[in-house]
Amino acid sequence: MRGGLGQVSVLASVFFGGVSGSALADVSAVGSTMIPQMKERGFSADYAVDVTISAALVALLLPPSHNLILYSAIAGGGVSIADLFAAGIIPALMLAASVMGAAYFMARARNYPTEKFLGFSAVLTRLIAAIPGLLLIVVIFGGIRAGIFTAVESAAVAVLYALLVTMLVYRGMGWGAFVGAVSHAARSTGAILFVIGAAAAFGWVLAYLQVPAMAVEALNAVTDNKIIVLLLMLLMLLVLGTFIDLAPMIIICTPILLPVARAYGVEPLHFGVILVLGAGIGLITPPVGSVLFVGSAIGRISVAEALKSIWPFYLAALSVLLLVTFIPELSLTLPALWR
Repeated sequence: MRGGLGQVSVLASVFFGGVSGSALADVSAVGSTMIPQMKERGFSADYAVDVTISAALVALLLPPSHNLILYSAIAGGGVSIADLFAAGIIPALMLAASVMGAAYFMARARNYPTEKFLGFSAVLTRLIAAIPGLLLIVVIFGGIRAGIFTAVESAAVAVLYALLVTMLVYRGMGWGAFVGAVSHAARSTGAILFVIGAAAAFGWVLAYLQVPAMAVEALNAVTDNKIIVLLLMLLMLLVLGTFIDLAPMIIICTPILLPVARAYGVEPLHFGVILVLGAGIGLITPPVGSVLFVGSAIGRISVAEALKSIWPFYLAALSVLLLVTFIPELSLTLPALWR
């Protein structure tokens, strides 16, 4: 396939996103491998960066997305994390397919090279080698859906499984790397717990001041049309996402917009996917797009260079956001089937 390495980058992001649940981790890990490879094989740097950062957004919706977990916590714990994980799968796969389509369109337009297929035996060999790592996705999501353990317990099980695979199967972690990983995890966990505690206080203040009720009244004063209200909410998320990072966006917008969404008949599960994807697009939008900045740094190009050709990928993500917003079944079908 013309520009096939770009398609590989997207699929790699899908698989890695199912392990990391973080767009920033996705672009850091996949980008550090795929962007130099694409540049070496004749792809322009802006294309390599744009494909990789757009594909990294898939991680926001796939289990074990920590952003969906954060949304569940800020929503008051009434939204099942397992159902949120299920709700994000179809939109995530749609996003991956749309980014692959944009990558193919750009590769054809720029006449990028094709490469010789190494054969299915090579694919099978690499797949078998990757199975122990990929099973982490099954352990996390399958264990929660089957009721073997809770979402909290799945984290401990996943850590233990990842340690065993990394140390015994792949033999890629020594004592120094282990201590570094634990230290980093402790710092991250402490920061996240502080954020959740502050968010709970913030939500209480908003409720006390009746901000959600005032938000509903303000929108009703503008229009009572559900479609227009949803479009206004999407516009707000896209604009705010350009200068506020994703976690603060979830913390700020959930207590305000979730009651509004409920007032117009939007399911909390459905709204969670809309919020995470809509705000997540800001990660590839200046001036504060952290994924955009990391990808540009890996590709050794300026943000301005990366933005010159990002529009097909941005439109692909935006089209998926609109489909997910106005076709609730895309988010609600799997949770309903798997209950």
